[in-house]
Amino acid sequence: MADPDEVAGPDAASPAAGPEVPPQAEPAAERPDVRDRLLNAAGLALDRLPMLHVIFDRLATGCVDTMKHLVASPIYYSLNGIESGRFGDLLDPYDANAVVGIFHAENWDGHILVGLDRDFIFTMVEVLLGADGSEPPLDDERNFSGIELRIAQMTFEQVGKALESAFSLVSKTPFVLERTETRLDFAVIGRRSNKALGAKFLLQGLNRGGEMFLIIPQSVLAPMRQNLAKVLTGESSARDPRWAEQIAAKVQRTEVRLRAVLEERTLTLGEIADLRVGQILALDATPQTLVKLEGNDQALFWCHVGQAQGSYVLRIDEPIAQEKEFMDDVLGR
Repeated sequence: MADPDEVAGPDAASPAAGPEVPPQAEPAAERPDVRDRLLNAAGLALDRLPMLHVIFDRLATGCVDTMKHLVASPIYYSLNGIESGRFGDLLDPYDANAVVGIFHAENWDGHILVGLDRDFIFTMVEVLLGADGSEPPLDDERNFSGIELRIAQMTFEQVGKALESAFSLVSKTPFVLERTETRLDFAVIGRRSNKALGAKFLLQGLNRGGEMFLIIPQSVLAPMRQNLAKVLTGESSARDPRWAEQIAAKVQRTEVRLRAVLEERTLTLGEIADLRVGQILALDATPQTLVKLEGNDQALFWCHVGQAQGSYVLRIDEPIAQEKEFMDDVLGR
């Protein structure tokens, strides 16, 4: 009779060796996320990145803030649109008609491209050199002059500061201007077929304007996808204090027309039709009657009327309670 061990063969497991242990699975953290692969392959959907609009609006505001102390007349930046496409398709419309700056975002380990079209540079030259806008805008297809290129360089440096402030909402990184190019064939930060996002900004000043454009490879923004997908609601600790101060200053300089009302009464249309020049209207008001001070048809304060240095003056007595005035007006009808 054959030995049982010989029948089982040399590879048979001995009962004393215990059950066979299956190989351990690869940790989930080390396995590539299939969802991330699919999202990267499909590209970034603009409608799923609401923070981009917030960032680019802040960029427009920041550009105004960084330039306002340099220009002789007011300028305005505004976001004109965001689109996605191939890098080459976004850049080709500006061929031979723009100066571009190549920025390195160190913490992102990537590059972005900022461009200024011909009309933008001509407008910026006039604004910086104190023109009054009386001359017609330039329409010249010549090469850019040395002064125009230096102004473009200075503009790029200011835009870099605004970029750093705007993108700090999602990821802080300095934007360092590496070089400028007038030939877009040399403005290479990736393959022309790579996917990218483009944003257009309008510059307005002296009744003329131009366009600034921004091109960011999607591979640079992909790691920030989750932060760009967030929506800011309510009060935010990232609110730009310079923007708040600018709005407050504008509001405080708004002119408001004030009106002092001594008395009001209701007349019929027939009584108004019977009014004649020289007719005297008796008022119920006395020297102690409070005068209503209104601004833009909004009741503000009760005042006492008096005289000082030959003129009538008003002394503010108390603010008018809007709810009480409304109820008194309703009950008095």
